[in-house]
Amino acid sequence: MERKTVVSDCMSCVWDCGIKVTLEDGKMVKVEGMPEHPVSKGYICPRGEYLPEFVYSPDRIKYPMRKVGNTWERLSWDEALDYAASELDKIRTKYGAKALAIFCGSMGVENIEVAGFAQRFKSAYGTPNLLSVENICYRSRILARQMTFGRYPMDYPPDARCIILWGHNPGGSKGMLRDQINEKLDQRALDLVVVDPKRTELAERGLHLAIRPGTDGALGLAMLNVIINEGLYDKEFVDNYTIGFEELKAHVQQYTPEWASEITWVSASDIKAVARIYAQSKPACIVQGINTLDQHVNGLQLSRLMSILQIVTGNIDKPGTWVTIPFLRMTDLRLPMTEKPIGADQYPLFYSLWGRVSPYGIATLFPQAALESKPYPVRGAIVAAANPANSFPEANKFIDAFKSMDFMMAIDIFMTDTTELADLVLPACTFMEKDALSYVHGVVHGEPYAMYHKKVIEPVGESKPDWWIWTQLAQRLGFGELFPWKTDEEVMDHLMAPSGIGEKLKENEMGMYFDKQDYYAYKNKKINTPSGKIEIYSKTLEDAGYDPLPKYLEPAQSPIGTPELAKEYPLILISGARREAFTHTQMRHVPQLRALEQEPFAEMHPATCTKYGVRDGERIQLSTKNGSITMRVKEEPRLMPGVVSVPHGWSGKANVNMLTDMDVRDPITGYPDFKALLCKVEAI
Repeated sequence: MERKTVVSDCMSCVWDCGIKVTLEDGKMVKVEGMPEHPVSKGYICPRGEYLPEFVYSPDRIKYPMRKVGNTWERLSWDEALDYAASELDKIRTKYGAKALAIFCGSMGVENIEVAGFAQRFKSAYGTPNLLSVENICYRSRILARQMTFGRYPMDYPPDARCIILWGHNPGGSKGMLRDQINEKLDQRALDLVVVDPKRTELAERGLHLAIRPGTDGALGLAMLNVIINEGLYDKEFVDNYTIGFEELKAHVQQYTPEWASEITWVSASDIKAVARIYAQSKPACIVQGINTLDQHVNGLQLSRLMSILQIVTGNIDKPGTWVTIPFLRMTDLRLPMTEKPIGADQYPLFYSLWGRVSPYGIATLFPQAALESKPYPVRGAIVAAANPANSFPEANKFIDAFKSMDFMMAIDIFMTDTTELADLVLPACTFMEKDALSYVHGVVHGEPYAMYHKKVIEPVGESKPDWWIWTQLAQRLGFGELFPWKTDEEVMDHLMAPSGIGEKLKENEMGMYFDKQDYYAYKNKKINTPSGKIEIYSKTLEDAGYDPLPKYLEPAQSPIGTPELAKEYPLILISGARREAFTHTQMRHVPQLRALEQEPFAEMHPATCTKYGVRDGERIQLSTKNGSITMRVKEEPRLMPGVVSVPHGWSGKANVNMLTDMDVRDPITGYPDFKALLCKVEAI
């Protein structure tokens, strides 16, 4: 038996940790953390530990399959690709190219090859409609910071003296950060504040603000009121590098801590205390939840508010604050496309900011296009590395929309809620079975670090790399000359060509730093906003008809804003709680991970359970005005009373997105409201 250990990285989520993989006769048998890795430093989560069970799962899609009636028929690759090309050509001929929608999910956005080839194919085919998870995840924050700073600084807290975890629980989603924070707390080198309706494990070690879901804007504006009125802001930074401070000063006078206390259910004294700690414990860093603030009716403005808090305290581009990270120069696989995607006219800033055009349409408008032909009919769909029938709001509408397609195909590793709706399913490789470029460190860790991820094992079954599938389709549809690559290495060489470090990356199996944090960028480089300053007051938003300064908006559903609805649905629902065992809708088929959390639970405070007549472990019906699901109750004394917290990603009758809807969207980004809905519970 040949046994060896290879260095690689885990791309099962955005954190992209370094790993060591033990192979026996070419098969993965063990995965461990890599202590030598300069970013992850040996950390490994359960998802990484059980990668062999994930990759070799008996549930893998191992060959192309076509749906015939209610059964799946195995096809050869040539048969499957010919069939797909024929159906896609029919759609283009009958309806026009824009009648095709291409979905790319989270594991595609973070995987440069998957995202890049989906973007290239859609333009080559002629459709503008790349409908991505970017419409509900993270891009709102990027857009908010770009229009404020002219670039995208990100939280980089290792050197922080004060950290505010705002709607963020690293214990469920980013174990490395949790461990770093615990170490600093052990050393008494950190002031920690946790803003969360739930008293998380880290909240036990800091100052916890148990906030009513959806009222974060009131808290942030009241903190600004205290910081400005008590003279705790960084006058030199504000005077020299920003515009709009005087307007902000006048604007926040209405938002007193006493006013905010009534709205947020956080005491005025705690609001004042946190504002003072944050402003005076320098350097300070707000670490914003992945989507907790963005997925609101006022999501972009909430991200702007976080930016303004960092700005007025001078916590920008200094160690331990928000830092500009140089991005690795890579080949843009996109092709020119003049036609706008669905939603570009309704949400123009999401589509284009200062001439920076996004390739993404508004995915939440897909059901309308499919079922009502608005603004025009969409009759075909390709879904790659995504599960929108589970992960998007008002899931039933997405299911109906996919069922209505003339043709739908899916490229995936496993059967999902979405692939089950397809006419054709094509088996994709996992990241362990192909070369890839690992670069999410710079996007989410604040580390200008890259890694050439080399294929670790041969593909399982007949699975193929995504780039190969797109290339083969392109050849059959008549634009194969735009997809000239023959191997993984050719693709990676093409992507890395502008960086100038491709060969070095190949030689350094653990990866390498290609640059360093761009500290004090506001002093050393041009600020790429229209004013040439950091924009507290956004003329861009004002000119587009939106508020130039963040205002408080009550959630679209709430005991205060919609009291009549609250009579029938008296509890506040938080959807999307993350769990360390799973990445979104993935990995629940791995027995070892499923053992960590065998089923989803609706978490409720014991007093809430008693009030509404349900008991721990009992099965309940959980309802909103949009629908109902069933699951068991888990009494959770750390969750504030009156709130129900439900994880996302579960299928069938436990899919929380049967409860969410698309009635309310952020008017700037089109993001739906996942985080502050009204619900009721009933014992079954």
